[in-house]
Amino acid sequence: MSKLKTAIRYFNYRLSAKTRYEVHSPFVFSFINDILRDQRHYYAFDEIEHLRSNLLADESTITVEDFGAGSKINKTPVRKVSAIAKNTLITPKFGQLMFRLAANFKPTTVLEIGTSLGVSALYLAKAVPEAQIVTLEGSKAVAEIAANQFKTLQSSNVTIITGEFSQSLPNALSKLQSVDLAFVDGNHRYAPTLQYFESLKPYLHDDSVVIFDDIHWSDEMHQAWETIKKDPAVTLSIDLFFKGIVFFKPGFHAKTNLVLQF
Repeated sequence: MSKLKTAIRYFNYRLSAKTRYEVHSPFVFSFINDILRDQRHYYAFDEIEHLRSNLLADESTITVEDFGAGSKINKTPVRKVSAIAKNTLITPKFGQLMFRLAANFKPTTVLEIGTSLGVSALYLAKAVPEAQIVTLEGSKAVAEIAANQFKTLQSSNVTIITGEFSQSLPNALSKLQSVDLAFVDGNHRYAPTLQYFESLKPYLHDDSVVIFDDIHWSDEMHQAWETIKKDPAVTLSIDLFFKGIVFFKPGFHAKTNLVLQF
């Protein structure tokens, strides 16, 4: 997707995004106050961001097996760790959002599709150290680096599974049996994204939360997000432009799709 189209979509997002004073749902109002607007700083943030700094300074190279839509920037399989860190890691802002989401909803089972170098999984692991977290990474070399990050921060509640998601996702779901929170950051194309969602659905329940990454990253991801919002199982969707979050709570009288400032 062109930079101009992305800019137009972001401009439209800013125009349509609502504040906490424009929502009527107590659940959404609490979501904004307790999660989006929470400014507390936790020690875990500093630990994780220190690791990010080390990864950004790592000039060593690895060979990456890329099974997804690929990087828009680096098309070669041999990549510097620093470049992977710069281009693929979740930002501190959204990493801390993931931490607050997990800390607030207290999932006992968490599934991440797309580990990268492990920063997002660490934000989840530190938020709910008692939870079982399974994260999937396609590239063996990338997964090895991520596993080292988990060891460094003593996040023993994270299990990483390596391989193509078409094979590793059913394996992970069979281990978890149900999914309280999922972060979908895999193959950024329409069909695979919807397939991840369809695979997850039998394992979700009324209190599950599913987060989708880069929902406006491309035309295909934008289309996938539009399709997911319309799914009959989804009762509430929240568009934060760079992330989309869906809920399945039956308490909403009608399907609600919101665009919120963040």
